[in-house]
Amino acid sequence: MRVCAAAPFDTSRAVSRANAATSDARWRPHDLLRLQSLRSFDDEPAWVRDAFARAPYAVVRRALGADGFVAIGVRGAGRAQRYGTWAHQDDIVGVVSPESLLRVQPAKRRELPAFVALAALRRDACAALAGFAWGPTGSTGFELATQVPSVAEASDLDLLIRAPEPLALSVARLVFDQLQTLAQSIGIRIDAQLETPAGGVALAEWAAGKTRVLARDASGPRLIADPWAAMAYDGAA
Repeated sequence: MRVCAAAPFDTSRAVSRANAATSDARWRPHDLLRLQSLRSFDDEPAWVRDAFARAPYAVVRRALGADGFVAIGVRGAGRAQRYGTWAHQDDIVGVVSPESLLRVQPAKRRELPAFVALAALRRDACAALAGFAWGPTGSTGFELATQVPSVAEASDLDLLIRAPEPLALSVARLVFDQLQTLAQSIGIRIDAQLETPAGGVALAEWAAGKTRVLARDASGPRLIADPWAAMAYDGAA
């Protein structure tokens, strides 16, 4: 996030679970929350109120939280307009997961590369993603959830792939290669993130067979050898 509001709670009592954005498991990183109101904090950017009026949604972000509060990110019209703030659970009226957006179609005449690529992945029941729970995030997920135009001609397709169990390197490479083949055929960039017990890990890094990969959790990014090994996140739970 380019700007982030100060936590509205005593940070010494913040939840320290490695992958938590809140102490309530109903809301996970990358979920989109529909809010009945957005609480204001000091130094809030001027564009935030207009953005929330257009689409009363925010994405769950990774941050140490406290009971009753969820770390969220508000999305503006431009790439530079990203604001990290906080929602109270009483203001949440709905939640949209990335995988649930596979059932949603973009508006007519929105035949942009990101939507073309997503449609191709949904149609191919034999694709490498068929064995996973997955869905769109970023601008594609936001537009599908809100029906507010957010995707541009040059927009990437961002994907979340849930990987609660160890992912073999051979399978990761197969998924990565298939996504890259599709991306090249359409002329788009596809960026996939694995959601692991240790946090978010780029599929490209894991598929490359690196000795250590960057995992992003509520405490921040860190290099680890195995996102599924207990030692990778022990002590942060």
